[in-house]
Amino acid sequence: MLDTFDWYTWVILPSLVFLARVVDVSLGTLRIIFTSRGRKRLAPLLGFVEVFIWVTVIAEITRGAHNLVAYLAYAGGFAAGNYLGMYIEDKLALGLLIVRAIIPGNIKDLTEKLYAKGYGVTSVNAQGSLGPVKLVYTVLMRRNLPEVAGIIHETNPQAFFTVEELRSAERGVFPQTGSPRLTDTFFGRKSK
Repeated sequence: MLDTFDWYTWVILPSLVFLARVVDVSLGTLRIIFTSRGRKRLAPLLGFVEVFIWVTVIAEITRGAHNLVAYLAYAGGFAAGNYLGMYIEDKLALGLLIVRAIIPGNIKDLTEKLYAKGYGVTSVNAQGSLGPVKLVYTVLMRRNLPEVAGIIHETNPQAFFTVEELRSAERGVFPQTGSPRLTDTFFGRKSK
């Protein structure tokens, strides 16, 4: 019975299709994210590799994989590739964020701790629905969000804050080795 079982059609090809789809969709997910963040050199390269893998897999499926297992592997690889692409992008933590905190009351501890860690801080007096508040803004590298969120929670546990992605920023105060200093930045990189 094992002599008549077609290992290539039922096991090897679906496994290859699944793995190829995981890789190509992961690259596609990263490509879309990098495109939206203005990474003009990396996105086309990822697109080339993504499409090359996709065309190769489609050619193989249409040539010989006329079975449900190969089709399920194709769909499963697509789903797993989306998840893996988002996971990789999350671990890379590329890009800039703006954190906007609305604080009723004293912001001295918050601003001092943020500045001591090297973050630039801008504060504005404002009027909230329940009375006077302070708006505190800081721009940071995405990988630093857990630290900044922790400082906000520590100094003002009831604070309301929002986080938004930035496409670009120029000239700001960002954490450096040593003391905080003003830097020219574009997408978080020092400009020349």
